[in-house]
Amino acid sequence: MERIQILSMMLSLSLILFVMHLGRRRVIKEQYCLLWLLFGVVMLVLSMNTGWLEQLASYARIVYAPSLLFLVGITLSFVLILHLTVVVSKLTERIVLLTQELGLMKHEHELYEKANTR
Repeated sequence: MERIQILSMMLSLSLILFVMHLGRRRVIKEQYCLLWLLFGVVMLVLSMNTGWLEQLASYARIVYAPSLLFLVGITLSFVLILHLTVVVSKLTERIVLLTQELGLMKHEHELYEKANTR
């Protein structure tokens, strides 16, 4: 077993254990926990099964197979970052809308209070 394979397996297992710890403590939502666990399992399977990794690397014409493993990990991370950016953008829009609605409600409440104090 090569050092890079051992390192990638250790990193994948560390990721899986850390995500499970965060999920148990309810630090991250279940949907993101499952997504991160899926990424960790994919990385672990590819790092354990060098035959698959080498075969995929030959299809992609990548000379050094372990570099494919890190390419897959980086690509999966970018996909997750893109998904989270979409979620944050939607939440930002909702916050702006809620803030505007709250401002309108406060204004209406002030007008109501002024009308009732007379």
